[in-house]
Amino acid sequence: MYHRHISEEDLILIGKLLVEKMGNRPISRVTGFALDTIAGIINDIILHAAEFNELMKGKAKVGPVELDEMWSFVKKNKRMLTPEQETQISKAMHIFIPESSETQSS
Repeated sequence: MYHRHISEEDLILIGKLLVEKMGNRPISRVTGFALDTIAGIINDIILHAAEFNELMKGKAKVGPVELDEMWSFVKKNKRMLTPEQETQISKAMHIFIPESSETQSS
């Protein structure tokens, strides 16, 4: 995954644990990955949020409502998100409406 040696099954497991609103420490304990590794994986997941949603919808059979809740949880519990991470999470959320390049006049 994004130049990491992690199986798709482990990635899906991490995603399912995020859907269940588990934090980094519990995810680390369940998966056996180091806490820093989990933090890095979650940062990569955020940067590839739309692709991650497709993986979770397809292979893990997670619905859009659960994914929205997961992204809300991640957004709320991450101490600092980069502008790129904020953008990617916003794009991945079900309620995302792309901004129009033209402004509408009233």
